[in-house]
Amino acid sequence: MRKEIVSGVYPTMLTPFNEDQSIDYDALKRLVEWYIDRGIDGLFAVCQSSAMFELSREERAKLLLKTVEYTSGRCPVMASGHVSDTIEGQIDDMKAMEAAGADALVLVSNRLAAPWESDKVWLSNLEKLMKGLSDDIPLGFYECPYPYKRVLSTDVVKELIEMDRFEFIKDTCCDPEMITERAAASKGTKLKFFNANAATLLFSLKEGYAGYSGIMTNFHTDLYYRLCHDWKEMGADANELQNYLGMASTIECQFYPANARYSLMKEGVFTNLISRRQDARLRQMTASQKMEIDQFYALSQEMSQKYNNK
Repeated sequence: MRKEIVSGVYPTMLTPFNEDQSIDYDALKRLVEWYIDRGIDGLFAVCQSSAMFELSREERAKLLLKTVEYTSGRCPVMASGHVSDTIEGQIDDMKAMEAAGADALVLVSNRLAAPWESDKVWLSNLEKLMKGLSDDIPLGFYECPYPYKRVLSTDVVKELIEMDRFEFIKDTCCDPEMITERAAASKGTKLKFFNANAATLLFSLKEGYAGYSGIMTNFHTDLYYRLCHDWKEMGADANELQNYLGMASTIECQFYPANARYSLMKEGVFTNLISRRQDARLRQMTASQKMEIDQFYALSQEMSQKYNNK
């Protein structure tokens, strides 16, 4: 029985690798426990942070299968893995994810049309794709920035609501005005928006967003859980925590995901910085970058102690 996609925090999962670049399933199990121990509402597996573009379909399916196994039903697991160029290939991508136990399938917005193609083309391709998917599994969308970023228009969002199949959108618009429009359009429907942008998180929660699903959960998941669940009761502390999370998220620009892997090594979850991403293979973190993460990690620990003891 599939688990409901509830509001809250959905980490964009990393994939740990062994020295030979095979998936390290022992570290994956530790990672699942690390997320759950720090307060999450679900997991977003086989996404860009998971190196889905660098994994084969078989690897993506096994990665999800093991993630579902390790959660042992404690939380819903959504999955993407929607990477193929053709509609036929995308259907096979999603069927593999469904067979591996996904509670919801998350489509990637840039896979359905080229950057210069219209929403009409995009919606036509979505219709073709959906005909190849099971009728009973919830669907979502992820405005993935790779290979190009396609932000869903308000008109497209309204079309998705009308289809009554979509329950999750990972929002990367980073635009307060658009956040307000999206929140208003989805109010009272089954479609939930999850912000991926830390700077606008508290604003989006106040507008009616369901939670957070972004890469900073790989550094301090618990702080996002606290803000998403308790912001109404926190008073001025919510603003202080938002200020920290917004500024802390600039570490994304340093050397992600290597810096998140390094942070998780400090937690005893990962054992190395091995990645399949080309930029990470060609260079490693500098000593200065590691010191920055050491200091960032120490500050996050202090904030976690402060807000989790209140």
